[in-house]
Amino acid sequence: MTSPSGIIDLRSDTITVPTPAMREAMARAEVGDDVFGDDPTVKRLEERTAELLGKEAAVFVPSGTMGNQIAIRAHTEPGDEILVEANAHIYYYEAGAPAALSGVMCRCLPGDRGVFTAAALEAALRPPDQHFPRSRLVCLENTHNRGGGKVWPLEELQSVAATARHHELRLHLDGARLWNAAVASGIPEREYAALFDSVNVCFSKGLGAPIGSAVVGTREFIARCRRFRKMLGGAMRQVGIIAAGALYALDHHRDRLAEDHANARRLAEGLAALPGVELRPGEVETNIVLFRVRRLKAADLAAQLEPRGVRVLALGPDRIRAVTHLNVSAADIEHALAAMAPLLR
Repeated sequence: MTSPSGIIDLRSDTITVPTPAMREAMARAEVGDDVFGDDPTVKRLEERTAELLGKEAAVFVPSGTMGNQIAIRAHTEPGDEILVEANAHIYYYEAGAPAALSGVMCRCLPGDRGVFTAAALEAALRPPDQHFPRSRLVCLENTHNRGGGKVWPLEELQSVAATARHHELRLHLDGARLWNAAVASGIPEREYAALFDSVNVCFSKGLGAPIGSAVVGTREFIARCRRFRKMLGGAMRQVGIIAAGALYALDHHRDRLAEDHANARRLAEGLAALPGVELRPGEVETNIVLFRVRRLKAADLAAQLEPRGVRVLALGPDRIRAVTHLNVSAADIEHALAAMAPLLR
């Protein structure tokens, strides 16, 4: 489904708009006061999400950033240390929230497109000593945003998780695009989630809902998360209207993520054939395409594409991100390539 604006917007999968059927579901939603636990649609969404991920309970939150941050706060105490890959969303794109909101330090591990090894984790752990912060929580991201939509291999996840458990560390998964990982790998979301104490999933990216994420875990853990959700201003009232959009997305938009992945591969193949582009199509596993331009600045390419009806995101002097999603069709990909070709040549 092409964007209603006619613009082919490849900046992110966050720019999706609800389909007419999703809007209808939202308009018909039963609502109540969610802070009092009275919203039946939110309850159904939380139960459905927890069931899909194989956990006891879930809590609905406004954004993925809030989901990650209440999970970090629920797992840690001020002065603790969390271990993350150096390009993780939690560290790179959440405005310093681990330090500001939870009083924890981030220890950054080197990774390959967002994936680090059990050996890297082991090497980063500090011995027990009063001089050091307490290592408490390991956070992983699947798929990895700055890794170009990289899917963590299950065996690597299992190895990292085993090392973390050996050292009595807790595990949190930033699964904003876990739906994409499951479709691309054929591994159910609950199989990934089984390795973690908590998982954050997003409804407003590839699934196309307008708002919302959820954190899952044990009932006790989610009760603690609800306290921190309230503390951060994320407790909402008659929120069933937007929870209905997320429920619709879970039931109707998960399998179609394969279309986004196919469109991303076609875009990558077309770009790789153009001169002045540095790109490895084989690394495009899901819906994110990262490439470098050699003959002009990334910001200049983005600016010149705008009047041609195509939007991309400049990530640095020569790096571009393009993301496929619900509002980008196969025909849109061909149009985008046709718009880019003369500029890149």
